[in-house]
Amino acid sequence: MEDNNKSYHNGNDPKAEQLKAYTSNHQGEYLNTNQGLKINDDQNSLKSGERGATLLEDFILREKITHFDHERIPERIVHARGSGAHGFFELYESLEPYTKAKLFTDTSAKTPVFVRFSTVAGSRGSTDLPRDVRGFAVKFYTQEGNYDLVGNNMPVFFIQDALKFPDLVHAVKPEPHNEIPQAASAHDTFWDFIGQMPESMHMIQWLMSDRAIPRSLRMMEGFGVHTFRFINAENKASFVKFHWKPLLGVHSVAWDEAQRISGKNSDFHKQDLWDAIDQGQYPEWELGVQIVTEEEEHNFPFDLLDPTKIIPEEMVPVRRIGKMTLNRNPDNFFAETEQIAFHPGHIIPGIDFTNDPLLQGRLFSYTDTQLSRLGGPNFHEIPINRSIPEVHNHQRDGMHRMQINKGKVAYNPNTLAGGCPFQAKMAEGGFHSYEERIDAKKVRARSRSFFDHFSQATLFYNSQSEAEKRHIQNAFSFELGKVMVEGIRQRIVDMLLEVDVDLAHIVAANLGLLPKKLPQPVTGSIPADGDPEAHHSFKEELPVAASEALSMQNTIRDIRTRRIALLAADGVTGEALVQLKSALVEAGATCKVIAPKQGFISSDDGELVKVDESFLITSSVLYDAVFIADHSNTTLLADCKDALHFVAEAFKHCKAIGATETGNSLLQIALPQEAIQSAGVITDGNTGAFMEAVAQHRFWEREETPVVAA
Repeated sequence: MEDNNKSYHNGNDPKAEQLKAYTSNHQGEYLNTNQGLKINDDQNSLKSGERGATLLEDFILREKITHFDHERIPERIVHARGSGAHGFFELYESLEPYTKAKLFTDTSAKTPVFVRFSTVAGSRGSTDLPRDVRGFAVKFYTQEGNYDLVGNNMPVFFIQDALKFPDLVHAVKPEPHNEIPQAASAHDTFWDFIGQMPESMHMIQWLMSDRAIPRSLRMMEGFGVHTFRFINAENKASFVKFHWKPLLGVHSVAWDEAQRISGKNSDFHKQDLWDAIDQGQYPEWELGVQIVTEEEEHNFPFDLLDPTKIIPEEMVPVRRIGKMTLNRNPDNFFAETEQIAFHPGHIIPGIDFTNDPLLQGRLFSYTDTQLSRLGGPNFHEIPINRSIPEVHNHQRDGMHRMQINKGKVAYNPNTLAGGCPFQAKMAEGGFHSYEERIDAKKVRARSRSFFDHFSQATLFYNSQSEAEKRHIQNAFSFELGKVMVEGIRQRIVDMLLEVDVDLAHIVAANLGLLPKKLPQPVTGSIPADGDPEAHHSFKEELPVAASEALSMQNTIRDIRTRRIALLAADGVTGEALVQLKSALVEAGATCKVIAPKQGFISSDDGELVKVDESFLITSSVLYDAVFIADHSNTTLLADCKDALHFVAEAFKHCKAIGATETGNSLLQIALPQEAIQSAGVITDGNTGAFMEAVAQHRFWEREETPVVAA
C-alpha cells in the first residue's frame, strides 16, 4: 500500500501508466488494416467496375465495418434513440406491370407493419430535438416474408460509398477525448470531415434546414434514400425510389424552440406519437414511388445509383400507391421498439438491389451489427422480428435458440427427410436475384458520374422559401460558430460559395470571415496513388431551377392534432371557455387549460373549471398555439408574469395567438403594438379566424418583428 500511495503522491497514476502502452496518436504513420497491411485506397470499396456491385472479397471494407458494427453494445451505434408503433398498410392500386411483390399487387391485403422513428447521432438518453437526421424504418410483415424499408426523413445521404460510413459516424459522434458534445454536429470533428467530403454538400443543406428539427414524427416525410429495383413476373426490371408523404403535412419547430423543448421535455416526440395513437388520432402516410425504366437509366444529368442525389419530382412525379396507418402503441418498449431488427437486405420477390455502393455496404452491415446487439444469429426468433410465414431451414443452434427442430436431418440436399424442406421455384414464390450482366475489372474507384457535388445542393437551397433560407443561413452560422478551428470554418464557407453566393457571404459575415473561391474542388475520395486531376468535381445544369416538393412552405396545413393552450384564471367566462374548447376539439385539435395553479379555478358563474397544467410545469414550446380565454376580471392573468412570458415566447416562435376583448389586456402588456397587429394574432375572439391561423402552423414573417425577449 505504501508503494502505491507513494506513486500517487508523486503524480504517477498506476492506471494511467498502464494505459500509456495502449495509446497511439498515429502521427506521421501510414493507414493500415488491423493486420498491419498498408491501405492504398480508404475512399472506395472494391467493385466490379466503377458502377458495379461491391465485391464480397473486399476484406478491407468487411474488416472496417465489422469493427464499427461491434463498437458498442447493446444500444444501436446509430439510431439509438427511437420511438415505435404498430399499424398496417393498404394498397390503392396494383403495380403488377412493374413488380410481382404481392405487397404491391394485392389491393385486398391489409399488411401489418411496425415503424421505428429515431435520431441518428445521439445515445438512448439524449433528447428528441437535436438538429439531426431522423430514421424512418418500416417492417412489413407480408405473406411472402418480412420486407424492411429502412430509410430516413431526408432523401439523400452524406456519403456515396459505405467504406466511409464509420468515418462519418466517428466524426459526428461526441469527440472521443472528452465525449462532448452529445447528439450534436456543431463541433470540430464533424465539420472537419465535411470540409474534406464535398459529396456531403447536398445532405448538409437538408441537415441545416428545418427538416432536421421536425414538429412531430407524425409530420415528417420518409424516404428509402437509395434507388432499388422492381422486378415483374416476366423478370423485367425497373428502378424505383420510395417516398412516405404524411397526411398532416411536413412541419418543423424553430431552432430556439427546439433547444427549449429539450429542456422542458426531452421525450417530446416520443410522447407526441404515443399520445396521438392513444387518443385515436392515428398518424397516416401515403407511400409514393418514382419509377424509372431501365431504358431511361442514363437520361438524367446525375447518376441514379448515387445516394447523394434525388430525382426531382418535376422530372419523375411521385405516384401515390397506398396508405400506412399507425394505430397501436407497443406493449413493451424494450421487447418491441428496442429489439426490432431492421435490414435493407430483408426483401421479398419482386424487389431487388442496385449497385449503389452505399446500399451494397449496408447489405453486409445490418446483419452484422445485430449479432452484437441481440446476442447472436437467432435474433429473427424474437417475437417482434418473426415473419408471418413459418420458418423452415437447416440453420441450427446458436445463442438464444427458440425454435425446437425435430428429426436428425440438418442439411440439404438430403434423402432421409424426403428432401425437405424443398427449394421453391420462381412460380412458387422462390426468390430469384435479378440477372444483371457484369463484365468489368475489379477496381477501387468511383464513377465520374458521381462527381457532381453541388448542383443538387443549389437546387435544394433555391427551392426554399425566404424564411427557410434564413433558417439555413442561421443554422450554418450556429453550427460553424461552435467550431473552434478557424481553418475548418473557412473551408466550409468556401465550399458554400459553390452552392450559393449569397448563402456563403451571409454565413461568412456572421462568422467574421470572407468566402474565397476554392481551387478546383475535388471529390475528397482520392486514393493514395490517384491523380487529383482525374477527381475534379463539376456542376451539372439541371433541367429544373427549383422544386416545389423541396419546400415545406408548400405542405398540407391542418388543425388536426394541434395542441392548443387555453390560458385562464379565476373569473374565466365558463360558458365561453366550454364553447371554445368544444369547437377546437370538434375540428380535431387537443386543448389544455393552463392556469397559475393546478387543481381548479372558479368561473364567473361560480362553477369550478378543471386545470390541466399550471404554468409551473408546462411551457409554450410544448404547444402549437395559445388562446387567452375571456374573463370577468381582466387583471388576474395580466398580472401573472408566467402568463406574460408564455404569450411572448409563443409570439417569438411565430405561433397563432388568440384573445378575446378582455384577453387583450394581457396582450397589451406582453407584446408591443406592432406585434399585436401582426399576422397570426387574433384579437377579436373570432374562433374561426383563430382555427385558420392554427392550421397555418407558423407565421415565419414575424421573425422580423421586434418583441420583448421571452
